Amino acid sequence: MNSYRSLMALLVSTLLGLGAVGLLSRWMQQQMAAQTMDVVVAAHDIPVGTRLQEGMLKSVRWPSATPIKDPLNNLQAAVGRVVNMAVFQDEPLVLGKLAPVGEKGGLSAQIRDGQRAVTVKVNEVIGVAGFALPGNFVDVMVNTTDQLNHPLSKIVLERIQVLAVAQDITTPEGKPKVVNAVTLEVSPAQAEAIDLARSIGTLSLVLRNQRDPAGAVTPGARKDDLLRTAWQPPTRSTPPPLRVKLPATALVPAPQPPVTPIIRGLTLSAE
Repeated sequence: MNSYRSLMALLVSTLLGLGAVGLLSRWMQQQMAAQTMDVVVAAHDIPVGTRLQEGMLKSVRWPSATPIKDPLNNLQAAVGRVVNMAVFQDEPLVLGKLAPVGEKGGLSAQIRDGQRAVTVKVNEVIGVAGFALPGNFVDVMVNTTDQLNHPLSKIVLERIQVLAVAQDITTPEGKPKVVNAVTLEVSPAQAEAIDLARSIGTLSLVLRNQRDPAGAVTPGARKDDLLRTAWQPPTRSTPPPLRVKLPATALVPAPQPPVTPIIRGLTLSAE
């Protein structure tokens, strides 16, 4: 009888414990749900200019303690929109990375208001051939001739953002294949300068630090600058004349002997 009562007491205790665990788990889930929110994230990397489809996105619970500025909370609100900045896998989708409603995809979605896109042919990206990627900043340099028909290289535009690069970065050798076409985002005045520069010479791009906004004023490089060397051969010069320092007394005029006038008749003389 005592064993039966002990077994029943154990069973009741177990049921009560399971019920308490269930209630605690449900309460914790409710608390967690209250501290999170639905956020739309990228299911995989999405290139810039892509029109979003359902398979590209997913909805996840995001901690409210880590706020996001202007997130998208509904998949349907994101479908059909165009991204104007690259989005990486599991990155939250925010309004700042979306083009206005109705915007078509492609390169035009990447251009900011008031800017233009111009594609130029260049001979190389100096020092890092092929590694100027979309989002990088470059300087535009032209190789031409000056007013005296002398060769001249000069930076004509600084800190220009790259929108697209016509190159294949998946070659078997693992090296970029440069095809000499780069699309840049410029102002209307800069587009005119590039058009003039490529008509009078050859364009090159100089890759610059993303965090360096400072400009540089240079006179340009000429042929004479390349051939000039810092070392100059010694020249034979005429030695300076010998200078002798005389005592101060040597500079005083010698005293003259006294002169005595003598009168001889009508003639006056001195001795």
